[in-house]
Amino acid sequence: MDRQNESFVTTFILTGIPHAPKLATTLFGIFSVIYALTLVGNLLILLVVKVDSHLRTPMYYFLANLSFIDMWFSTVTVPKILMSLLSPDGGAISFHNCAAQLYFFHYLGSTECFLYTVMSYDRYLAITYPLHYATMMSGKMCALLAGGTWLSGAIHSAAQTALTFRLPYCGPNQIEHYVCDAPPILKLACVDTSVNEMVIFVNIGVVASGCCFLIFLSYVSIVHAILKIRTAEGRHKAFQTCASHCIVVLFYFMPALIIYLRPGSKHVMDRIVAIFQTMITPMLNPLVYSLRNKEVKMAFFRSPSPNNPF
Repeated sequence: MDRQNESFVTTFILTGIPHAPKLATTLFGIFSVIYALTLVGNLLILLVVKVDSHLRTPMYYFLANLSFIDMWFSTVTVPKILMSLLSPDGGAISFHNCAAQLYFFHYLGSTECFLYTVMSYDRYLAITYPLHYATMMSGKMCALLAGGTWLSGAIHSAAQTALTFRLPYCGPNQIEHYVCDAPPILKLACVDTSVNEMVIFVNIGVVASGCCFLIFLSYVSIVHAILKIRTAEGRHKAFQTCASHCIVVLFYFMPALIIYLRPGSKHVMDRIVAIFQTMITPMLNPLVYSLRNKEVKMAFFRSPSPNNPF
């Protein structure tokens, strides 16, 4: 990037969440509580899965990955939001820190997307091939699938970051969002960004729609297998094992589809919807899995037992 004859932006300003000035303290308190609950809830899930040998199964291995992602996904965005609410200068962020935030925002977000797909595949194997499930979803296979989600997320995020920050930015520097995300940043570039915007739109669209399609196929097969179960109790138990995953998938994908599958949108509602994705969903995930899952609830009351890797 040639910077000889132009003055380039070194600091961006995140405009944050639209609110009346008198609501800043209230919002700070609400978001602080949400952030604390997110960290505590997901940390408890991690600890329970770690210490309780009854939860040493592929399903809870992936759930522990999900909780780890949710903790850091919130940490990438919420502290900066809280800073912007406390101080007029809290929305300032350096060029390099903005690039780092965008990278980790998409890295953790896309890894979670891939992880939901893997979790649906795990439920498909568990219900469709119960006799061969332990062999098909071995500890090594779980590690490979989980590692694949993290690697895919890293590649996807690197592409988003490169497409966004290889462009020249010479002013203005005000990002109409509370997080450094590609669409609002591209609007500040000094050059035509139509190609970059389209590539980013297609990239995100392929990832989101591809994951949604694979999850849908998994659940079509799951429902088909469940309907073959002869007893009502057996069908109910099978549905229960998938209900929590279905709920968190809806929590995750609906906001993402609203925000990213409308290229060129600058509506304030995009930021409101994004709050649900970055704050509410990571807080609700551990609640959904603990309140709807008997094994997790029982694990909270059991004494720690020796490790028993699946």
